[in-house]
Amino acid sequence: MAQKKLIRFKEIKSFANVMEYPENMQGKWNEFFKNDNPIILELACGKGEYTVGLGKLYLDKNFIGVDIKGNRMWAGAKIALACKMMNVGFLRTQINKINQYFSKNEVAEIWITFPDPYLRKSKTRKRLTHPKFLRLYTQFLKPNGLIHLKTDSPDLYHFTKTVIDLYDLKTVSDINDLYKNENITAELKIKTHYESMDIAKSNTIFYLCFSLPETIEDNDEKLNTIFSPQKT
Repeated sequence: MAQKKLIRFKEIKSFANVMEYPENMQGKWNEFFKNDNPIILELACGKGEYTVGLGKLYLDKNFIGVDIKGNRMWAGAKIALACKMMNVGFLRTQINKINQYFSKNEVAEIWITFPDPYLRKSKTRKRLTHPKFLRLYTQFLKPNGLIHLKTDSPDLYHFTKTVIDLYDLKTVSDINDLYKNENITAELKIKTHYESMDIAKSNTIFYLCFSLPETIEDNDEKLNTIFSPQKT
């Protein structure tokens, strides 16, 4: 297994659609894609199934899968290369440094699909819908840009709903059992490797879509009070 990882890490260095910790990319993604189409990110993309799936659905938009684990990203990047998908790329970096790679208003939407829910209350600041991360996103997301969350974790789903309410964010869509909805869009039917595993054993997929304003108020103390670990 370790040998396979090393091989994949070596291979993606030669992939034209993968950028690893690139410097001076802010405001230059139109040059990478060679067009001015809207840019959409998938954070913690894993094997990149959603990035590739969205790229197949929307040829007039550019998609970037972001993750630190290059050996997983390799799978999606290889498929995109084989299918000659010019509107799909991958960025290898830490999510907490994502604002270093995009300029103001450069990104139209963000997808967060089956991220680690960090179930311990002491780890809530690591959740990708925590205000700490939302403030990073506002640095490069267009005003009222959309955040899509798809998860099998009821904890992450309810946490995100609390954030939306507490910070007065605008909910665009809230579905608490996705596949019971007969009218879901094609983009919501895309399945990732981790979704098929049903790690949370909830047998339910949750979906939230909400928009971010240019700035997010500081209500963190109240949020921390709600989700602080119980003292014993």
